[in-house]
Amino acid sequence: MLPALTTVTFFKHGSMFACCACIMLSCNASPKAAPETAGKKTTVTTTCSPIIYNNKYKVIHVFVALCDNLHQGIEPVPRGIGNGQDPATNLYWGCDYGVKAWFKNKAAWKLVSTIANPAQHILERCIFKDPSTGAYMVADAYDGAYIKQTMADFLNAMAGVTAATIVTGHDTLGIDGNAALVAYVGHEGLMDVSLDSFPAQHDVRKRDAVILACESKQYWYRIMQKSGANPLLWTTELMCPEAYTLHAAITGWLNKETPQQIHLLASAAYSKYQNCSVKTASNLLATGY
Repeated sequence: MLPALTTVTFFKHGSMFACCACIMLSCNASPKAAPETAGKKTTVTTTCSPIIYNNKYKVIHVFVALCDNLHQGIEPVPRGIGNGQDPATNLYWGCDYGVKAWFKNKAAWKLVSTIANPAQHILERCIFKDPSTGAYMVADAYDGAYIKQTMADFLNAMAGVTAATIVTGHDTLGIDGNAALVAYVGHEGLMDVSLDSFPAQHDVRKRDAVILACESKQYWYRIMQKSGANPLLWTTELMCPEAYTLHAAITGWLNKETPQQIHLLASAAYSKYQNCSVKTASNLLATGY
């Protein structure tokens, strides 16, 4: 279990707009879908060491807080996509535009393995590989009731407080603080949780970070600065944190595009799927401070 990040105080917004779950889209995933790769060759070793892992492969680690009607301060969405304990049909994971379903359906990414319950509060882990670059993406679906833990784990990774490795096949991958890019996807939990403290940069490594949650620049600004991470992409307004925006940002990052170019790619993707202008999308998304 990772170390506790902060002392927190909860509060509810009685009239909080369900920004992160406000746009509901069809979900074709079935809760009884046949399992994919069993993931028997994948093992996990977690450490709490600040030692930098010399990663042979570019690794992206994505922390997904599953949409949860009961445990998050959101306007409830349909029950089938708002069950934070069922990844298969969840809005941010198993639905068409959820992280797992989206990347699984992209020819550029190969689903290497799917592991159930790889760690406490993580209901499912998917490991994807981009054969063209050799890069890996490790995506974790957190139980929606534990959004505080999702954020804590993400922040510890962003600051390099925690480091871990996973072995898949013949490859050893660095995740958490060992990843080169970390991302958070889901409800803006800082609307509901007050953090009394947050970790400072724990090593000399500067990681890129993506935060797809409502008004994340406002809520995470000081946290990002203290962590030492680089805000590659975050948001200025209410938004829908679906996977096409993440996919566009990762694609640009792997192709070594500039932050400004990555911002434009992500804005174009958001514009396309949300039926808004590119200008509107580019104002909603931001890069840097």
